[in-house]
Amino acid sequence: MSSQDRTGSRRARIIPITGLAIAGALALSACTPEMKNGWLPAERNTTNETGRIIDLWVNSWIAALVVGLITWGLIIWCIIAYRRRKNATGFPRQLSYNLPLEIFYVVIPLFMVLVLFYFTDRDQRAIDANTENPDVKIDVRGKQWSWDFNYLTSTTVSEPVYEGGIQAHLNGSPIDEAKLPTLYLPVNKTVELELNTRDVNHSFWVPAFLEKRDLIAGKTNYINVTPTALGTYAGKCAELCGEYHSEMLFNVKVVTEQEFQAHLASLKQAGFTGTLGSEYDRNHYSNAK
Repeated sequence: MSSQDRTGSRRARIIPITGLAIAGALALSACTPEMKNGWLPAERNTTNETGRIIDLWVNSWIAALVVGLITWGLIIWCIIAYRRRKNATGFPRQLSYNLPLEIFYVVIPLFMVLVLFYFTDRDQRAIDANTENPDVKIDVRGKQWSWDFNYLTSTTVSEPVYEGGIQAHLNGSPIDEAKLPTLYLPVNKTVELELNTRDVNHSFWVPAFLEKRDLIAGKTNYINVTPTALGTYAGKCAELCGEYHSEMLFNVKVVTEQEFQAHLASLKQAGFTGTLGSEYDRNHYSNAK
């Protein structure tokens, strides 16, 4: 056997082995909890929507990875199969067109885009859908640089109460979590958050909920969510809103119905009845409900 034949035989063995090793590594890494969640900062049962969002995210990456592997494989195959051989002269045979191939690379990508669009649109509509007669309605008002939470009258809240937030201070010391404005939500209850701004644009973001919505001057946005896991979750403003944007922090506590009612009672006892409404806005807009 010539040295050229031995080299070709060795290369033919190495390529399948390398492919199997890569596929095995990908399969094993898929067993980790982090990869199952797409390395997102949430668990499937945090809210009624986190599972849907994780599935859309992970499946989109799987589709992208499959397309990438096929594309990379075809490129490598073309490089190897159609490489210029030793002692070759002139140009390879030229093809002006290949109708089946051209139809293939137009129809298949179009089909893939339409499939991704369908699932994205379906999930986006479900996430953005308003809940009729939610159990809890909360008017969330962002301000430079904190948050006000107004618990409005609803089936779970008999009398409106509020919590006025105070700006956090990042001075190199650990943040006193007890002093951060805290939004209380009852577990397994439908919640509607009305998002308004008192001054400039802000953005309400709870990473563990996998939802972020802007607070736009002159407009009311909404988040409809049902928290399904007890716990305390960090929140922040995700829109650059001035000098102390990084200190516009808050917490979300998902608690039992009894704890939620106890918190409302404590606000009432402290005299925080009614709402801190638009009369306290720095810039007055006619918010579109």
